[in-house]
Amino acid sequence: MSYFPVIRHADPSEAMDLAALGFVAWEQSILPLYHERDSSRESLMNQLAGYCQDRIQDVIVAESRGEVLGWCSRQRGKAYIPYLFVTPHLQGQGIGGLLLKRMESIFELEGHAVSQLETPADHVQAVKFYENQGYHILAMKLDGRGAHKPYMSVRLEKQLRPFRGPVGDE
Repeated sequence: MSYFPVIRHADPSEAMDLAALGFVAWEQSILPLYHERDSSRESLMNQLAGYCQDRIQDVIVAESRGEVLGWCSRQRGKAYIPYLFVTPHLQGQGIGGLLLKRMESIFELEGHAVSQLETPADHVQAVKFYENQGYHILAMKLDGRGAHKPYMSVRLEKQLRPFRGPVGDE
């Protein structure tokens, strides 16, 4: 089945559904990297639910035929992407790339010259995805907050082409 997603702002009424989608994607791709599975699961579900409720205005969604396929968020005031999730059975179909490109366009319109994000260094599929989208590894650091044991995180960066000039109707 092919999808022709529409990228739109998230609606506050879908915050918990977005958190659940993010959790399922995390559970299938990142959870296996952690050793303390039970505490990581509960901790992240609570974190995602709180984030989606509190920061829904910073989230964009990919949707097709009324189905949410994935979402991407930003840190307000910065060109930083804390979350990008795609429904697991739809990964590899270009949805994550569409969400990432739209967020980068938003950053460019705001005048940002660089976009940054982080992912666990052991999540090779994600690191390769971001590299294929034009991101380069900037740094590695020891991470692990809350219920997570320390792990290596990689920060990636992409050069953008910020918009310069007036925006107006001519």
